[in-house]
Amino acid sequence: MINKKFIKKLKESYNKHESERRQIISLSNAVLHDSKRIIFALHREDFKKAEESLAEIEKTIKILDSKFGHSRLSEEGAFKAAMEEFAEAKLFYLVARGEKIDEFEKINLDVDSYIGGICDLTGELVRRAVNLASKGKLKEVEKVKDIINDIMAELVEFDMTGYLRTKYDQAKTNLRKIEQISYEIKIRK
Repeated sequence: MINKKFIKKLKESYNKHESERRQIISLSNAVLHDSKRIIFALHREDFKKAEESLAEIEKTIKILDSKFGHSRLSEEGAFKAAMEEFAEAKLFYLVARGEKIDEFEKINLDVDSYIGGICDLTGELVRRAVNLASKGKLKEVEKVKDIINDIMAELVEFDMTGYLRTKYDQAKTNLRKIEQISYEIKIRK
């Protein structure tokens, strides 16, 4: 007693969903990988490569959004991970260029991606501070410390739970790291 038309319809829906899933995961993995490359380019101060890659990623995100819609995309963990990594890369780019941490234009990003990206940004800023210190740019290290302090002053106002709480705790650890770096610089002067 099975309605074969119903089963056929289920199979078609399932196959369509799985096809979409594979496409979303594939493109999301490209966004994730390219976002990591942007971060490495920024650590090498290769702003041209970072800008080009950001433009390509934004095109890919727009394609994904127009093809599948934001609600469908947000069902996939690979997409969420890619958006968080993209947020981290774009925010790091903005900070490295001396710009404000702000909402991205023309990109539909959810709150968790922004918050996760901001928390992860603190780790990249600590790494930047270490690189700056090794080059003797000690005033720049203090600027990085101020940025991380400003970020943490804002994040402390959130009542984060679950996954984002873990991200916040990592950001607090990064604050301690930059404070330790600053302390050691002052002692050695």
